[in-house]
Amino acid sequence: MSDRKVFHDSILPLPKEAGPTPEGALVAAAQPADGDETMEVHFAFSLPAGAQRELEARVAKGEVVPPAELDKLYTASPADADALKAWLKGQGYEITQSTPDGIYARAKVGQIAQSLDVNMARVTKDGITYNAASNAPSLPSSVAANVEAINGLQPFRKLNKHFRKFLPVDGNRMKESPSGPAPNIANAPPYLVSEILKAYNANDIGVTGKGQTIAILIDAFPADTDLTAFWARNGVHTTLAHIEKVNVMGGTLPAPSGEETLDASWASGIAPDAQVRIYACGSLSFVAIDRALDRIIADLPSHPGMRQLSISLGLGESFMSPGEVTTEHAKFLRLAAAGVNVFVSSGDAGSNPDSTGHGSTGPLQAEYESSDSSVIGVGGSTLKLSAAGVAVSETGWPGSGGGTSRFFPRPAWQVGAGVPHGTQRLVPDVCAAADPNTGAFLMFHGHPQQIGGTSWSAPVWAGFCALMNEARKKAGKPALGFLNPLIYPLMGTPAFRDSKSGSNGAFSCGPGYDMVTGIGAPNVRELIARIP
Repeated sequence: MSDRKVFHDSILPLPKEAGPTPEGALVAAAQPADGDETMEVHFAFSLPAGAQRELEARVAKGEVVPPAELDKLYTASPADADALKAWLKGQGYEITQSTPDGIYARAKVGQIAQSLDVNMARVTKDGITYNAASNAPSLPSSVAANVEAINGLQPFRKLNKHFRKFLPVDGNRMKESPSGPAPNIANAPPYLVSEILKAYNANDIGVTGKGQTIAILIDAFPADTDLTAFWARNGVHTTLAHIEKVNVMGGTLPAPSGEETLDASWASGIAPDAQVRIYACGSLSFVAIDRALDRIIADLPSHPGMRQLSISLGLGESFMSPGEVTTEHAKFLRLAAAGVNVFVSSGDAGSNPDSTGHGSTGPLQAEYESSDSSVIGVGGSTLKLSAAGVAVSETGWPGSGGGTSRFFPRPAWQVGAGVPHGTQRLVPDVCAAADPNTGAFLMFHGHPQQIGGTSWSAPVWAGFCALMNEARKKAGKPALGFLNPLIYPLMGTPAFRDSKSGSNGAFSCGPGYDMVTGIGAPNVRELIARIP
């Protein structure tokens, strides 16, 4: 074999025989791959080591890097990219997309196996059969120098949605109106937008998200009728003109599952005058997620108000290949450097999520993407309101994901009361209401539902960020940089409500920081006043 660079971090080992795997699913890897099927592969580039360290340091300080500077100083070598493209074309690949930090290419599985020197097998998970690599891929060293990872070779591994429905809706909390059932008891679950705004001191503050854009990354679009019904029941004054739908891959999208409806309903409810751009990638595979993140980055120059992104997806870090994490981190780092705050739900299975993200029988672990050091990990709480709408308690929700990252070192900004000793990144950073038992109102398939999960807290935080950015613009201040370096110093001030009780399994709430609710729940009015 000629001199080749092997990408050991781009895959995880497959089981040697059918049976239960560490991921908790039944996987069979004994059949040969279908060489005539096609597969899209992502060749992710790396920045020069010095440039990577420099950009990490600037983001950790909360700096916003001008677009021209990002493109000039923090982009992979175009010459190396051209060389890889030429080689891929010579091997029979079709180049489907090229970005500053990677190349997406499609080919038949047989061509991929030969060109990347990988053995491909048929892998069945959850009743679906995939082609998947059983050994690490490689490239000729002459075209591999700038490549960090080769992703997409094990498509059975995907992110999970953080979404919990609590059904049926308790009848004594609902009343019939001309338009159907609606919440009846004020300040009792299912909570309305106005009640959540008041609970977090985000009401009557003179901003509605005007001039801001909230991006949402998910696989499908919500039904317009569910959005309009949600707004009507909540008294939210917005229209479908504020909803923009982007089909990232251009193909047929799956039907709504509820996650996309929750994200769009609550982001638009919190910030009704903001534009909401829903980036639907059709699949939760890592290549599809990467394509969506690249599209968001590409859209930033034409959408300067897109300074907040909500993602309600994740997977336990033990189920992630290091190459996938490195690839997505480069994109999150670029977004943070551009001044986009990415709010990622921390998970709904507590401290020990399994491969589905809904069971708590997995290893002790944090979930990626919330564990990325360039995002704001959003945990969940159990919020209880008084009859007057005041928070009488906010405790850690048992399902709130949290823990210590195995991939990311402790950022310089993650310090303060309650932060335990150690060298690794901790999750989450902040929290908001998530418990489905004290959940949110949602319209789905035309029916009222009570929902929960950190999928609720993440878009709520994205909406709050839009309110804060509008307030800063009105005050003549620049838009927010990366939020974490700005808010950790506010722990213990009136800007945050500290949850001192509750547990997610291995971790318990206490004074200051904890790995259930982070530094706490927001007081938006105080955040607007206190962030410099």
